[in-house]
Amino acid sequence: MDHDAIREIHQLKHRYARTLDTKKWGEFAQTMVPEATAIYGEYLRFDSRDSFVSFLENTFSIHVITQHHCSQPEIDVDGDRATGIWLLADTTIIPDDGLMLRGSAYYHDRYVRDDHGRWRISYTSFERTWESAVDLKDIPSFRLAFNRWDQLEPPASA
Repeated sequence: MDHDAIREIHQLKHRYARTLDTKKWGEFAQTMVPEATAIYGEYLRFDSRDSFVSFLENTFSIHVITQHHCSQPEIDVDGDRATGIWLLADTTIIPDDGLMLRGSAYYHDRYVRDDHGRWRISYTSFERTWESAVDLKDIPSFRLAFNRWDQLEPPASA
């Protein structure tokens, strides 16, 4: 068993989630090879890293708060290739719409070791097991005590 590779893939997936939630799109893109493909949910398919990152950047703008927690990894390494299955627990809050989504899914990933010896994602997908939606008005005591994205100015349009 290649324990170093498994540890590096753990770090890679955690970096994927961290940079997605903190909207560090350049660093997020570097978790994948340029030709990476993705199936996100039931209907969204992407044939390149750039199209996938662009979609996420537009969908999870500063007006959307997300938390992606990946755990329970099952990783198999075969030389410079690997596969992984991860449990995802996620929360999305859309303050402008007064909506909170929570759910669970299983990621199915493929990884490759690049020319510099770094593991990167070559394919990612997830299959939902459940998702719920709550109107924040239904939780009278709900308030955002802190929202990092309220502190930022939206990017100027080109």
